[in-house]
Amino acid sequence: MLCYKNSSLTLSLLGIKSTTEELIMANITQSEHKTEQKSEFKIGQRIVYPAHGVGEITNIEYHTIADTEIKVYVISFSQDKMTLKVPVNRAAVVGLRAVASRKDLDVIYSTLQGKPKQGNRMWSRRAQEYEGKINSGNIVAIAEVLRDLHKNVDNDRSYSERTLYESALNRLAGELAILENIDPTEAINKLVEVLREKLVA
Repeated sequence: MLCYKNSSLTLSLLGIKSTTEELIMANITQSEHKTEQKSEFKIGQRIVYPAHGVGEITNIEYHTIADTEIKVYVISFSQDKMTLKVPVNRAAVVGLRAVASRKDLDVIYSTLQGKPKQGNRMWSRRAQEYEGKINSGNIVAIAEVLRDLHKNVDNDRSYSERTLYESALNRLAGELAILENIDPTEAINKLVEVLREKLVA
Protein backbone atom coordinates (compact mmCIF):
# COMPACT_ATOMS: atom_id res chain seq x y z
CA MET A 1 0.00 0.00 0.00
CA LEU A 2 1.21 3.46 -0.82
CA CYS A 3 0.43 6.15 1.71
CA TYR A 4 0.65 9.88 1.10
CA LYS A 5 0.83 12.03 4.20
CA ASN A 6 0.07 15.73 4.56
CA SER A 7 2.12 17.70 7.08
CA SER A 8 -0.88 18.05 9.41
CA LEU A 9 -1.39 14.30 9.70
CA THR A 10 0.44 11.68 11.71
CA LEU A 11 0.44 8.51 9.67
CA SER A 12 -0.45 6.24 12.56
CA LEU A 13 -1.27 3.41 10.18
CA LEU A 14 2.43 2.91 9.50
CA GLY A 15 3.75 4.50 12.68
CA ILE A 16 5.48 7.29 10.77
CA LYS A 17 5.79 10.90 11.94
CA SER A 18 7.08 13.70 9.76
CA THR A 19 6.63 17.37 8.99
CA THR A 20 7.03 16.89 5.26
CA GLU A 21 4.98 15.18 2.58
CA GLU A 22 5.93 11.55 2.14
CA LEU A 23 5.32 8.72 -0.28
CA ILE A 24 5.67 5.33 1.35
CA MET A 25 5.69 1.91 -0.28
CA ALA A 26 4.70 -1.24 1.61
CA ASN A 27 3.62 -4.82 1.04
CA ILE A 28 4.30 -5.05 -2.71
CA THR A 29 6.32 -8.01 -3.94
CA GLN A 30 7.81 -8.71 -7.33
CA SER A 31 5.19 -11.38 -7.99
CA GLU A 32 2.44 -8.85 -7.34
CA HIS A 33 4.09 -6.46 -9.80
CA LYS A 34 3.63 -8.93 -12.61
CA THR A 35 -0.09 -9.51 -12.14
CA GLU A 36 -1.97 -6.27 -12.49
CA GLN A 37 -5.66 -6.35 -11.72
CA LYS A 38 -7.97 -4.55 -14.14
CA SER A 39 -9.16 -1.28 -12.63
CA GLU A 40 -12.60 -1.66 -11.05
CA PHE A 41 -12.99 1.87 -9.78
CA LYS A 42 -13.11 5.19 -11.59
CA ILE A 43 -11.97 8.67 -10.67
CA GLY A 44 -14.70 10.36 -8.66
CA GLN A 45 -16.16 7.09 -7.39
CA ARG A 46 -16.89 6.67 -3.68
CA ILE A 47 -15.40 3.53 -2.16
CA VAL A 48 -14.94 1.92 1.25
CA TYR A 49 -11.51 1.14 2.69
CA PRO A 50 -12.08 -1.19 5.68
CA ALA A 51 -9.77 0.59 8.13
CA HIS A 52 -10.92 4.12 7.27
CA GLY A 53 -14.46 3.98 5.92
CA VAL A 54 -15.80 5.96 2.97
CA GLY A 55 -13.30 7.65 0.67
CA GLU A 56 -13.19 8.90 -2.90
CA ILE A 57 -10.97 7.89 -5.81
CA THR A 58 -9.44 11.23 -6.74
CA ASN A 59 -6.89 9.97 -9.26
CA ILE A 60 -5.27 6.90 -10.78
CA GLU A 61 -1.49 7.15 -11.02
CA TYR A 62 1.49 5.13 -12.17
CA HIS A 63 4.65 4.74 -10.11
CA THR A 64 7.85 2.93 -10.97
CA ILE A 65 9.06 0.61 -8.22
CA ALA A 66 12.13 -1.58 -8.79
CA ASP A 67 11.93 -0.91 -12.54
CA THR A 68 8.29 -2.03 -12.61
CA GLU A 69 5.37 0.30 -13.29
CA ILE A 70 2.67 0.10 -10.62
CA LYS A 71 -0.85 1.41 -11.14
CA VAL A 72 -2.39 2.90 -7.98
CA TYR A 73 -5.66 4.36 -6.78
CA VAL A 74 -5.35 7.72 -5.02
CA ILE A 75 -8.01 7.72 -2.31
CA SER A 76 -9.00 10.80 -0.32
CA PHE A 77 -10.67 10.61 3.10
CA SER A 78 -12.00 14.11 3.74
CA GLN A 79 -13.08 13.43 7.32
CA ASP A 80 -9.63 12.22 8.34
CA LYS A 81 -7.83 14.70 6.05
CA MET A 82 -5.82 11.80 4.71
CA THR A 83 -4.89 10.35 1.34
CA LEU A 84 -3.91 6.73 0.67
CA LYS A 85 -2.39 5.28 -2.47
CA VAL A 86 -3.37 1.66 -2.99
CA PRO A 87 -1.92 -0.44 -5.84
CA VAL A 88 -4.70 -1.67 -8.11
CA ASN A 89 -3.43 -5.23 -7.80
CA ARG A 90 -3.73 -4.95 -4.00
CA ALA A 91 -7.27 -3.53 -3.93
CA ALA A 92 -9.01 -6.85 -3.31
CA VAL A 93 -6.38 -7.92 -0.77
CA VAL A 94 -6.89 -4.84 1.42
CA GLY A 95 -10.68 -5.14 1.10
CA LEU A 96 -11.35 -2.09 -1.04
CA ARG A 97 -14.99 -2.17 -2.18
CA ALA A 98 -17.73 -0.05 -3.69
CA VAL A 99 -20.19 1.72 -1.40
CA ALA A 100 -23.18 -0.45 -0.45
CA SER A 101 -26.17 -0.36 -2.81
CA ARG A 102 -29.73 0.65 -1.96
CA LYS A 103 -30.80 -2.99 -1.91
CA ASP A 104 -28.52 -3.40 1.11
CA LEU A 105 -30.58 -0.90 3.12
CA ASP A 106 -33.26 -3.45 4.05
CA VAL A 107 -30.59 -5.81 5.39
CA ILE A 108 -28.95 -2.98 7.35
CA TYR A 109 -32.20 -1.81 8.95
CA SER A 110 -33.28 -5.39 9.65
CA THR A 111 -29.96 -5.99 11.41
CA LEU A 112 -30.28 -2.82 13.49
CA GLN A 113 -33.79 -3.82 14.58
CA GLY A 114 -32.73 -7.34 15.53
CA LYS A 115 -32.05 -8.63 19.02
CA PRO A 116 -28.66 -7.60 20.45
CA LYS A 117 -26.15 -10.37 21.08
CA GLN A 118 -24.30 -9.57 24.28
CA GLY A 119 -22.90 -12.97 25.22
CA ASN A 120 -21.17 -13.95 28.46
CA ARG A 121 -17.60 -13.51 27.32
CA MET A 122 -15.17 -11.06 28.89
CA TRP A 123 -15.51 -7.51 27.59
CA SER A 124 -11.92 -7.49 26.30
CA ARG A 125 -12.70 -10.36 23.95
CA ARG A 126 -15.99 -8.87 22.81
CA ALA A 127 -14.29 -5.52 22.23
CA GLN A 128 -11.67 -7.22 20.10
CA GLU A 129 -14.41 -8.89 18.06
CA TYR A 130 -16.31 -5.61 17.63
CA GLU A 131 -13.18 -3.82 16.48
CA GLY A 132 -12.51 -6.60 14.00
CA LYS A 133 -16.03 -6.27 12.60
CA ILE A 134 -15.72 -2.50 12.25
CA ASN A 135 -12.39 -2.77 10.44
CA SER A 136 -13.62 -5.61 8.23
CA GLY A 137 -15.50 -3.12 6.07
CA ASN A 138 -18.51 -5.45 6.03
CA ILE A 139 -21.51 -3.15 6.36
CA VAL A 140 -23.75 -5.79 7.96
CA ALA A 141 -21.05 -6.66 10.52
CA ILE A 142 -20.74 -2.95 11.36
CA ALA A 143 -24.52 -2.74 11.79
CA GLU A 144 -24.31 -5.70 14.20
CA VAL A 145 -21.77 -3.82 16.34
CA LEU A 146 -23.99 -0.74 16.39
CA ARG A 147 -27.02 -2.84 17.36
CA ASP A 148 -25.20 -4.74 20.11
CA LEU A 149 -23.66 -1.63 21.71
CA HIS A 150 -26.62 0.71 21.48
CA LYS A 151 -28.11 1.84 24.76
CA ASN A 152 -30.71 4.52 25.29
CA VAL A 153 -28.62 6.42 27.85
CA ASP A 154 -25.06 7.33 26.87
CA ASN A 155 -23.92 7.16 30.50
CA ASP A 156 -24.64 3.42 30.47
CA ARG A 157 -21.65 2.88 28.17
CA SER A 158 -18.07 2.59 29.29
CA TYR A 159 -15.45 4.68 27.51
CA SER A 160 -14.34 1.76 25.33
CA GLU A 161 -17.94 0.86 24.50
CA ARG A 162 -18.69 4.44 23.54
CA THR A 163 -15.58 4.63 21.35
CA LEU A 164 -16.50 1.46 19.46
CA TYR A 165 -20.14 2.53 19.22
CA GLU A 166 -19.26 5.92 17.76
CA SER A 167 -16.80 4.35 15.33
CA ALA A 168 -19.46 1.92 14.05
CA LEU A 169 -22.05 4.71 13.93
CA ASN A 170 -19.82 7.01 11.89
CA ARG A 171 -18.78 4.24 9.48
CA LEU A 172 -22.37 3.20 8.84
CA ALA A 173 -23.59 6.80 8.59
CA GLY A 174 -20.94 7.54 5.97
CA GLU A 175 -22.41 4.99 3.59
CA LEU A 176 -26.02 5.74 4.50
CA ALA A 177 -25.48 9.42 3.71
CA ILE A 178 -24.40 8.51 0.19
CA LEU A 179 -27.20 6.00 -0.35
CA GLU A 180 -29.91 8.35 0.94
CA ASN A 181 -28.28 11.50 -0.46
CA ILE A 182 -28.39 13.18 2.93
CA ASP A 183 -25.94 14.94 5.24
CA PRO A 184 -23.77 12.64 7.43
CA THR A 185 -25.23 14.23 10.57
CA GLU A 186 -28.72 13.50 9.32
CA ALA A 187 -27.66 9.93 8.60
CA ILE A 188 -26.40 9.55 12.18
CA ASN A 189 -29.69 10.88 13.55
CA LYS A 190 -31.63 8.48 11.34
CA LEU A 191 -29.65 5.47 12.54
CA VAL A 192 -30.03 6.46 16.19
CA GLU A 193 -33.77 6.89 15.70
CA VAL A 194 -34.05 3.39 14.23
CA LEU A 195 -32.20 2.00 17.24
CA ARG A 196 -34.34 3.94 19.71
CA GLU A 197 -37.54 2.75 18.06
CA LYS A 198 -36.32 -0.82 18.55
CA LEU A 199 -35.87 -0.24 22.28
CA VAL A 200 -39.36 1.24 22.62
CA ALA A 201 -41.00 -1.56 20.63
